[in-house]
Amino acid sequence: MRSRFVTLFGVIALTLLVIPVDMAAQDNNWTLPRTADGHPDLQGVWANNNATPLERPEEWAGKDTLTEEELAALQVAATEAVDDGDALFGDQLVLAAIERTKAGSYDPTTGNYNQFWIADRDFNNRTSLVVDPPDGRIPAMTSSGQARAKMIRDHRRLHPADTYTDRPLSERCVTYGHPRLGAGYNSYYQLFQSKDHVVVYMEMNHDARIIPLDGTPTLNDDVRLWHGDSRGYWDGDTLVVTTTNYASDATFRGNTSENMTVTERFTRVGPQTLNYEVTIDDPTTYTKPWTVMIPLMGTTDAVYEYACHEGNIGMDGILAGHRAEEREALTGSK
Repeated sequence: MRSRFVTLFGVIALTLLVIPVDMAAQDNNWTLPRTADGHPDLQGVWANNNATPLERPEEWAGKDTLTEEELAALQVAATEAVDDGDALFGDQLVLAAIERTKAGSYDPTTGNYNQFWIADRDFNNRTSLVVDPPDGRIPAMTSSGQARAKMIRDHRRLHPADTYTDRPLSERCVTYGHPRLGAGYNSYYQLFQSKDHVVVYMEMNHDARIIPLDGTPTLNDDVRLWHGDSRGYWDGDTLVVTTTNYASDATFRGNTSENMTVTERFTRVGPQTLNYEVTIDDPTTYTKPWTVMIPLMGTTDAVYEYACHEGNIGMDGILAGHRAEEREALTGSK
């Protein structure tokens, strides 16, 4: 995590410099590096600190890109929206900038740590990470998907902490799930590569996906995993990874994902840019597939340990606090 610029000079520098355009890829001097087996070399640390929102905001409906003037104004507004307040995660930063308001606290009861601890965000002129459908919006959910989402929300509302299994997997230090599309918070990836395998190591929760490239058969349908069962292959200079067999209680965007098929495409387009395209296909949840494209930026930063663990004493406090709320409800006293 890196601190952001807070001076006027920093604002100007952000406006001029953080747009992630890989200039070296636009001339004829850059050559795609390859491993000994001839495939593109994707190894290294890649950061997803994009400020672009996942879905296109209503204020930008019908607009694929921003003008240079609109982008510069957005960056200034984003700086003003933070103003050393609580940390802004994911799309919170851009949405607050669009509304020209100072964002509210992520946790209004106790507050959160401030924006100083969040990575500097990379701005570009795109208005959504979603590239398909063309309107930049995630397709509508099916009736089945809506029903399951409501069931999950209702259970969490009525049984927030009967036991530790009522708490989210991320809070229990198990996993943040796959795919993880969030930016700016422990959103670094390190890729390792051999002839027969590729490893995608995620900073968040130190999850490592070991993906065969050698034609290893997929698992039987009754074998289910938190991150699914992944198999990869090369399509020209693009690494394609298909994942199925998600566990029945694995979730994606607040819904179960056991019927989901995820197709990832990794394409190196410059010395510091790795295009990461993800297609979600789950006919039991969404009315049609949808795709996002995230430009991951190369960095010399290290991927540090994410020191969450299931012995975290925070879980004791969460469960004890809920027991206290139950006693209060029974006795009418605090």
